[in-house]
Amino acid sequence: MIEMTLSEVATVTGGRLHRVGDDDAARPVTTVEFDSRTVGPGGLFLALPGERADGHDFASRAVTRGAVGVLAGREVDAPAVIAPPPRHRDGHTYLGATDPDGHGAAVLEALARLARHVLGALPGLAVVGVTGSAGKTSTKDLLAAVLAPLGRTVAPPESFNNELGTPYTALRADAATRHLVLEFSARGPGHIASLCAVAPPRIGVVLNVGSAHLGEFGSRAGIAAAKGELVEALPPGDLPGGRGGVAVLNADDDAVAAMAFRTPARVVTFGTAAGADVRAEDVVLHAGRPSFRLVTPSGAADVTLRLVGGHQVSNALAAAAVALELGGTLEQVAAALSAATPASRWRMEVTDRADGVTVVNDAYNANPEAMQAALSAVSSLAGGTRRAWAVLGPMAEIGDGAAAAHAASTARARTAGIERVLAVGTPDYGPDAEHVADVDAALALLRAEVAPDDVVLVKASRSAGLERVAAGLLEAGGRSTAPAAERPEGRVGR
Repeated sequence: MIEMTLSEVATVTGGRLHRVGDDDAARPVTTVEFDSRTVGPGGLFLALPGERADGHDFASRAVTRGAVGVLAGREVDAPAVIAPPPRHRDGHTYLGATDPDGHGAAVLEALARLARHVLGALPGLAVVGVTGSAGKTSTKDLLAAVLAPLGRTVAPPESFNNELGTPYTALRADAATRHLVLEFSARGPGHIASLCAVAPPRIGVVLNVGSAHLGEFGSRAGIAAAKGELVEALPPGDLPGGRGGVAVLNADDDAVAAMAFRTPARVVTFGTAAGADVRAEDVVLHAGRPSFRLVTPSGAADVTLRLVGGHQVSNALAAAAVALELGGTLEQVAAALSAATPASRWRMEVTDRADGVTVVNDAYNANPEAMQAALSAVSSLAGGTRRAWAVLGPMAEIGDGAAAAHAASTARARTAGIERVLAVGTPDYGPDAEHVADVDAALALLRAEVAPDDVVLVKASRSAGLERVAAGLLEAGGRSTAPAAERPEGRVGR
């Protein structure tokens, strides 16, 4: 974050100073934090109401830990900037928590204004936005890997992709930052457009349009309309001085390819289609890890990913297209992609136990497309010689087709050669799946029946908490101490 004083924060956000003396007003703010346990010297603590506690009640604790002050929605017992009442409120909720007085919404709006101001003061910064129904976080991590050799790059930790995560991540940029990578998610129409107003992207990446959040948008066309808000927000492609917008679109997805007509930016396509500007040829999977020929307008190079799953090829192509636009050479990009390792937890996180059991923790999110990709990846990892399990929980927010989608996943698992399908909780994965009531029951069955050299996929929507199944399996069997590259199968380590 560029250095600011509390007085300057108040001016930018439209807030008023509260319990701020002359000395406090002049102290520099260098970071923002929303957890009072992690805030430190130079920090601005964001007082946000949550499901279990209200950040306003921890204002004095944050200052005791070194915070310069607090950005709050109401008066607190500490030096603070009190945000003005919110202009926009989504009913009486925000971030999934109750906010009847609008204090949280006020803080978020003030935070957005602060982030927009800081980004406006960094004209040399290239902001890259990523959206799609699946693969946003994996692509964000790959982008961070390929852009880092080209200059200091800021990307969100985990999936910070909403009205808190976007400005929070943006405020980590400073004068030394060359690239800011952001995920843009949507819970409804207009959400991505509002995030783009906070952090205007110059490059926008659209990965795919699937059925994630189908229950909220009603149709694939509705999802496409929401995802396309990213490319609509890009600047014209013909602006001088390297400021022109670039829309990076998946040529293999018809709904994404059609977005070329919705943007003023220059369009660059990626995919396996013959006409894609950045494409993959000769894709081969070895123990679940893809190798391919990266073909670009400037030449071609070989890439071997350390990530598991054929679906990672598309994510890698998107990252490559962006890096090439921002000055990376073909050799740099191919090397960075080949060196990239998993960076966000619970997304195709592959760990070997000491007894040879491989646990694939993909429990952060699930929708039909992501489920199919994970099942295919585990099938490839098993290689036809190892017994594969799929431990599956609910796929949330996919609308009226949820029952059919769950049953179809079992059929896909069987087609992929996965021998045991274990459904956890209430979703009905059909008669070919074994059903257990909860995480404890799943762990009891797995501990009793998983054998050395088995491969176990754990996948569900985040609300199911199935990462506890993966953790329990690893605790039960211990972890291999050998680096992945030294194992005969060349499996990817955590």
